[in-house]
Amino acid sequence: MALDRWIALIILIICAAYGYTAFFTMDGGLPPFMQRNPIWPSTFPKVIAALAIIASVIILFRLEKGTGEEKAPEINYRRLTDYKLGQALFLLGLMVAYALLLRPAGFLLSTSVFLLAGFYTLGERKYHVMIPVALIATVGIWYLVQEVLGIFLSPWPSFMLGGA
Repeated sequence: MALDRWIALIILIICAAYGYTAFFTMDGGLPPFMQRNPIWPSTFPKVIAALAIIASVIILFRLEKGTGEEKAPEINYRRLTDYKLGQALFLLGLMVAYALLLRPAGFLLSTSVFLLAGFYTLGERKYHVMIPVALIATVGIWYLVQEVLGIFLSPWPSFMLGGA
C-alpha cells in the first residue's frame, strides 16, 4: 500500500476516535439551557470529524483518481531524505512552540511570530508582504473570536495582565 494510503488510514482512525468523542461524549455535561441551542460546542468538531473521515475514505479507496488521468508520482518512503523533511519537522516544532507560548506571550504576539516564521520557513522572503498579512490575519482572527463570538482570548502577554 502506498504511503498516502497509509497516512489516510492513520488519519481515518484518529478522526473516528475524534468523531466518537464529538458525537457521543462531548454533549453529556451541557447545562439544560444550552441543550435547546441549534449550535452546540460539539458542532464544529462533528463537522471536522465527518469531513476528515470522508476525505480519508476517498484517499484510502483511491476514489479521487480518475480513469483517464495520468498517474501521479508516488512518494518513495525509502528516499524520505530527498524531500524537504527539515522544513516539515521545523514547522511541527514551530506549532508545538506556538501552543506552548500562546498563554505566556499572548495571542497577538505568538500568532504573529508563528505566521512570520512559518512564511519564512516555506520560502517567502518579501517582508513587505509577510508582515501586513501576518498582522491583518492575527488581528482579524482575534477580533472574530473575541468580539464576534464572545470568547475571551488574551491578546497580551501574561506579565502585562498581572499573571492572568
